[in-house]
Amino acid sequence: MSLSPIKLYTAPTPNGFKISVFLEVLGLEYDTQVIDISKNESKEDWFVKLNPNGRIPTIVDPNFKNAPTEQGLVLSQTGAILQYLADTYDKEHKHSYPFGSAEYYKTLEYLIFQVSENGPIQGQANHFIIYAKEKVPYGVDRYTNDTKRIYGVYEDILSRNKENGSKFLVGDRYTVADFALYGWAYRLARIDIDIHDWPLLGQWFDQLSKLPGVEKGLQVPPSK
Repeated sequence: MSLSPIKLYTAPTPNGFKISVFLEVLGLEYDTQVIDISKNESKEDWFVKLNPNGRIPTIVDPNFKNAPTEQGLVLSQTGAILQYLADTYDKEHKHSYPFGSAEYYKTLEYLIFQVSENGPIQGQANHFIIYAKEKVPYGVDRYTNDTKRIYGVYEDILSRNKENGSKFLVGDRYTVADFALYGWAYRLARIDIDIHDWPLLGQWFDQLSKLPGVEKGLQVPPSK
């Protein structure tokens, strides 16, 4: 059965990269609409009707059966989007685990850890270091240190997994837990943090960067 392209509303941000990279890795067809967040396009009425929070990324999947809207299933929040794509389109479990397995729930644990701690904390570090009009040393120090603490947690996870012969966050394959983290790890250099300061994370990052589809996903949307 042929599938219609998924519509991806996105911008060149860590959260946007999460979804475009995973779509590429899964080999799914999708159309991109760039949202200029610098011009507050994500707060315009037409977009807020899709996503009440007014944030990218958002997807519309016209292939969803019994969709609640004429366009299809509308989803925002990167954790929800990634899990949906894995559940719906990774039937061979190349980048996921069967529902109900221990690995499935471990993936969910680390996915939630990324979206609830890593993303927001690193996002605040980005704000205070890059975007704040007034430099606030307290904010810079607090969020930089906490960002480093969180990557230390990931290093510990990989260290524990290494004892069982794994180089992934969960089990024996890259999952949405890895792809969620990768979008933010890719942008660490912007706040002068080198992921190779954590040896296992550095290896993890370098290897994941070589996965087919990752580089292409990082070019979505294409730079001007």
